[in-house]
This record gives sequence, C-alpha cells and structure tokens, in this order.
Amino acid sequence: MSEERVLIAGAGPVGLVAAAHLARAGVPVTVFEQGPKLSEESRASTFHPPTLDMLHALGAAEPLIAQGLVCPTFQYRTKKHGLTAEFNFSAIADATSHPYRVQCEQSKLTRILYEQMRGHPNFELQFDSPVKAVSQTASGVEITIERNGKPETRSGRYLIGADGASSAVRRSLGIEFEGFTWPDRLLVISTPFDFFGVIPGLSSVSYVADPERWYFLLRVPGLWRAMFLVNEDASDERVQTPEFAQSLMAGVIPGISNYEISHMTLYKVHQRVAKTFQLGRAFLIGDAAHINNPLGGMGMNGGIHDAVNLAERLAKVWRGEAGETELERFDKQRRLVTLEAIQKTTIQNKKNLESPGDEFRQSLQAIAADPARTREYLMRVSMIASLQRAAELG
Repeated sequence: MSEERVLIAGAGPVGLVAAAHLARAGVPVTVFEQGPKLSEESRASTFHPPTLDMLHALGAAEPLIAQGLVCPTFQYRTKKHGLTAEFNFSAIADATSHPYRVQCEQSKLTRILYEQMRGHPNFELQFDSPVKAVSQTASGVEITIERNGKPETRSGRYLIGADGASSAVRRSLGIEFEGFTWPDRLLVISTPFDFFGVIPGLSSVSYVADPERWYFLLRVPGLWRAMFLVNEDASDERVQTPEFAQSLMAGVIPGISNYEISHMTLYKVHQRVAKTFQLGRAFLIGDAAHINNPLGGMGMNGGIHDAVNLAERLAKVWRGEAGETELERFDKQRRLVTLEAIQKTTIQNKKNLESPGDEFRQSLQAIAADPARTREYLMRVSMIASLQRAAELG
C-alpha cells in the first residue's frame, strides 16, 4: 500500500522548489537528499526574470534578491573590438514583475526554501538518504534508499527525480539520456579582483567572444566568476593548477597576470535530454531530465520551470481537480521546450562566442538598434518565450 505522499529525490534548487510548491498546495512530500546537509556548491548563479516571478509566488524571491546582485543589463564584447552590444531587461518590463537577472549562488536559494518549509506539516526532508532504485505499480512507487550503509524502502503515490545529471532515478527507470558531450571543458575561476575598476562600462554579466579562447565574466556577491573554454590537451589536473588558471586570467586584461584566486571548478560540457520526462508515476526534472552548457544560464532556470509546471499539475490531480491525463502534459510541454529552446539556444550561444568572423557582432548590433528585435531577443534569452511556447502546446 503506497503512502499518501509525493517522493522527491534531490534537495537542490529544483527539487526544493517542487517540494515547496506541492507542500503549500496541500500535497505531502518527502525529499531524500544523499548528502548530510544542503550542498554548499555555488554552481548555477543566474536567476532569470520569469524564474524570479515563480519564486515570488513561493515567498522566496525577495530574500534571494536581498542576498544577490540585481543585474538589469548584460553585454557582449569581443577581444578585438571591445563592447559590441548591451541589452537592458527594462525593454520587457511589461512581461515580468522582475525585469532583471539576479546573480546569486544556487545554494542561497536552497537554504531560503528549507528554512521557510522546515516545520511545515506537508514537508519532510531526510538527509544521508540517496535513492538507489525505483519500482512502481499502477497505484504507486517504491524506492530503495541507502541509510547507514543499509537499504531501506519507502513508498508513495508519485516520484520526482531531481537528483542531478547522474540521476539514479533516471538510470533505475531505464530512460535513455540522449545527446552528446562537447570535447571542450570549461574552467570557472572565482576571484575578488575588481574588474569594474579596469574595464570601463563593464556590465555584471559580460560575454567575450573570441575564436581561440572565449570567456565570460559574471559577478556574484563578493566575487567575479570568470569562465573559460579549455580546448587544449592538458590533463584535468594540469588545468586546475594555479599556474594554468593565471595563464587564462592573463588574457583578460593586458598587463595583469597575478590574480587572487578564491577557487576553481572544471566542468565537462554536455548537451543531453532524457528520452521521456515521465514514466508511469515517476517524473524527471532539472539536470536529471536535461543538461546543457551554461552559456545563457538556462539549466537551473529550466529545471525550476520544470518543477513548477509539474507541481501545478500534480496538485490538481491530487485534489481531484484533474485526471491522470493532466500529467501527460508535463512531458509534452517541458521536453519539447527543452529541445526547441534550451538546447538549441545554448548550443548556438557557444557557436556564436567561438565564431571567427564579424557576422555575430553585426547581428547583435542590428538587434540592439531595433526596439522590436530587441524585445523579441530579450523575451527569448530571459526564457519568457519558452514558457509561452509551452503554454501553446496545450
């Protein structure tokens, strides 16, 4: 007999958004987190306008904004020409209550949500409880977790896999993770260096195109994060040495080569989408369902959009306001939008930054000079257009 709960694997920002939404809607949830506490990794740090709108509905946007940096603009540059174009989200202020990005580490959001939900009668979070296996029947799901080195079972009516790119839920369900891995790697270097003081007119979010070594600079509270393409044959160990990091940083500003480095993270770059986001009573959201390169900040945001879409539908079914077929719309909407918008856009973003000619620069300048095209462009990069497209899919 299945326990009357929704089970969620993973207490990252995506899993906790789903949990908070469901619990507030009257649906009991239990979240299983493999770690002993909430992750402190910075990882994703860009929150787009519609994501902030969604977080506002949960009471989480305001404390997140208070801990982050409000960034109304972003810009593109090239190593050869300098500033190419700057865009301001005020051009779509009629489409969102938050016409800006907020730069804030994802770990801040998970703590905000946890503190708000802790003690809620419909919310439970169990640490040191990685989900290892999944089985299901027509009326419920059963998961195997590992606790103190021993397997335990838990049951529920539905399961949400929000357990990351190496999702045990996805693997246990036998769902293919279709796509590819780029041969390049990305190195993120965090530094307290003041780039504002040496680069005139710099925005807190700046992409710098170059056919040999593109990079971007992204400011978070107290630090700048510089992300570089690494396409040489150097080993992962070599790439993560201070000497290698300083060699990359030296290419940002001529004459400056000795930066204080707070930390470094090396990433493999994937573009993958699960073959389905739903299998019976089990669902995949966030990195468990799709992963992409970080250019444009669409990964975590897309995952939060998955979480809200699914939670709204589950709550309706739970309360008897809709039949089980309502849940099929989640996969129909979110998977197609992921393929059409998130994957397509992030792949093109990478190709644009490493393009050799002036075509990308001229295209951006033409968009920036035309208010109608600027609006269309901002609706797309803010992810509002992808949400509108999902709604069109019915």
